[in-house]
Amino acid sequence: MSADTPRRRRRAVEVLHKGAGRFRETRLARLHAWLAELVAELAPGYASLGVRWTGDRAMRELNRRFRGVDATTDVLSFPGGASPEGRYLGDVVISVAQARRQAAEHGHAVERELRILLLHGVLHCLGYDHERDRGEMERLERRLRRKWIPKS
Repeated sequence: MSADTPRRRRRAVEVLHKGAGRFRETRLARLHAWLAELVAELAPGYASLGVRWTGDRAMRELNRRFRGVDATTDVLSFPGGASPEGRYLGDVVISVAQARRQAAEHGHAVERELRILLLHGVLHCLGYDHERDRGEMERLERRLRRKWIPKS
């Protein structure tokens, strides 16, 4: 890019967090900034995303209510749509307790696991479905992890 070529500015994405104060792992300013950049690149037409940080009990209830599964899970996604403020990507709900267990099981930091779950949730909000797409989401997610989630 030459000095006189205008740079394309990415529109800022608003990320709304709920429940983050209950979990020390979610207070990381860089996690918020990382997610805003991720959404700006993967979903440039969207203005906002909601993230709810929760524990196992609330996650189990949501999983039972919306998926009919009476167990906790790591991440749930609820795609959004048009809103008065612009296109709303949706809501991603993460069980921080489950993320801690998975991070320990895989031998990496909780922050890395939270990024993995956020990426997974964003892809679901964009309409990807690993249960029905014959590996399309899994292949995309692997490629995006190499770019967006450094090994630690």
